[in-house]
Amino acid sequence: MTPLETLIKQLDLLPHPEGGYYKETYRSQGDIIKESLPEAYGGSRSYATGIYFVLTSDNFSSFHKIKQDEMWHFYDGAPILLHIISEAGVYTKHTIGRNISAGEVPQFVVQGGDWFAAEVIQPDSYAFVGCTVAPGFSFEDFVLPARKELVALFPEHTEIIRRLTHQ
Repeated sequence: MTPLETLIKQLDLLPHPEGGYYKETYRSQGDIIKESLPEAYGGSRSYATGIYFVLTSDNFSSFHKIKQDEMWHFYDGAPILLHIISEAGVYTKHTIGRNISAGEVPQFVVQGGDWFAAEVIQPDSYAFVGCTVAPGFSFEDFVLPARKELVALFPEHTEIIRRLTHQ
């Protein structure tokens, strides 16, 4: 068994709809009631949630968005390149890893409402990261658009959208 297969098995990770593998590791016991959240939320949410997330150089995380801020934490493996298109259409990219002197950061926050995708930079590698979401993640807040929908919103970013969407 390869180190990647061992990691996936030992942590009991499952395929994620956006790509990669994940497992929820934390969900707060307390909830934020619907009335205390912005109207965009359809119900109450946990205070926060956390997951393990593994990407491979052959399996990127497709452009998607959630309503909440999402903090990425780097644990092991190869660095990740995180691509972001803001709600205003501004494209940025950030490298999440441990080589701080090379400009990598071990944590990065994607703002709620921004579209984002991720890929492992090095070939034949994987990245082991964690993601913390607050208010807590719910698939009700998860949007995984068809490629043509995202290209219609941001035609100036067609090339990166085509490369980092599955459909």
